[in-house]
Amino acid sequence: MPVDFHLSPKEAGVRDAAVSFAHNVLKPMRAEYISLQSPQEQFQVTRKAYAAASAGGMIKGQIPPALGGTGGSLIETAILVEEFYSVEPAASLTIFGTALGLMPLNLTQKPEHREFLAPFLSSEGTPLASLVFSEPGGVANYLEKGAPGLNTTARREGDEWVINGEKKWATNSVGWDNRGADLACVVCRDVTEPAENPDADPKDRIMLIIVTRADLERNGDESFQVVREVTLLGHTASGPGHHIKYTNVRVPAKNMLCPPGEAAAVVSGAFDLTAVLVGAMSVGIMRAAFDAALAFAKGDDRRGKVPLLERQAVADLLSSIKMQTEACRALTWKAAHAMENGPGDYDARRELALAAKVYCSDAAVKVVTEAINAVGVTAYDVEQPFAELLKNAIGLPIFDGGNVGIRRRHMQELMLSPNYDPWAATYGPSGAMK
Repeated sequence: MPVDFHLSPKEAGVRDAAVSFAHNVLKPMRAEYISLQSPQEQFQVTRKAYAAASAGGMIKGQIPPALGGTGGSLIETAILVEEFYSVEPAASLTIFGTALGLMPLNLTQKPEHREFLAPFLSSEGTPLASLVFSEPGGVANYLEKGAPGLNTTARREGDEWVINGEKKWATNSVGWDNRGADLACVVCRDVTEPAENPDADPKDRIMLIIVTRADLERNGDESFQVVREVTLLGHTASGPGHHIKYTNVRVPAKNMLCPPGEAAAVVSGAFDLTAVLVGAMSVGIMRAAFDAALAFAKGDDRRGKVPLLERQAVADLLSSIKMQTEACRALTWKAAHAMENGPGDYDARRELALAAKVYCSDAAVKVVTEAINAVGVTAYDVEQPFAELLKNAIGLPIFDGGNVGIRRRHMQELMLSPNYDPWAATYGPSGAMK
């Protein structure tokens, strides 16, 4: 039974490179933008870090070798995400937002769409990709029969698709200049033919269409608009997920990445993979909270005879933080390994990914709060890292599919299945005790 948590030479190399990039590129960049008041100005500062990531092969590394990239395992990606997030979540989210944006192309691997990956394989410039899914009215119930479904629509006219509708929250969707991402995978509803059956499965009308920056420029300034610039509570320097609007955006028929009936599963698959990475993001934030609280507890006595760490109440809180961090990392790594290697069918493996997202992101908020309580009122000072850590942690349970409205519901759906095998991802099919 090869249960082994030692990093392989390749995994150790990924971690070493991630640590170096985080401390030599992300940390100084953060020091540069932190004094700026405008989120847009902060975001522009991070472009230098993104360019360094691109030049260093990190964007190319988000594409599998089968498509010309240098991508590794999901565990390697989780290791990279943790190291980045422990130092600088905001700029990291922009980098990993591109990974999500490219995910539909990575999953479908259709030869006719490989040309769209060229900017991301070159290791040059700062190309941004975005999976444009969420909408101003939410998407938690977009596949419910009889419901309105997605606001964003696509209609086939000759050799083109015409896209209309509004989106919100999609990281990187507005690009560096509010004129659109270099590549957007837009989730929309096919309205080429009128709906005849209100009880039809909404999945049969969901599509994925690629919209490039060149497409938007060809359609003119009115085709893509930022309706409202959204200021986030945390991750303030990340790729903005503004409220945007597509108006009669015409793209070639070849830009259809997934036809009706296929797209919903691809979108779900993309978010299954990123669920694991949110687990890693959570661990990075938890680790940063522990390190800061531990340093404070070792170096401050609050005018007593001994350091705070010798006080049982403080030691108990720090022990709790450390154990939760270790548990969340183990769950994240297990989910990453299972998603690619099994055992169990896809639903069994997917359940672990969902669990990593839900459990670890919820734990991150709790852990940062415990760190604040361990430090006391000093943690309320914005010059301490705790306020920023909490603002970033609060976002994890509600983005990338909210834990309440989406992720826990998906777990419920799996458990309701008549073929549900709760321990298949650990012991293999029919591994549950009879």
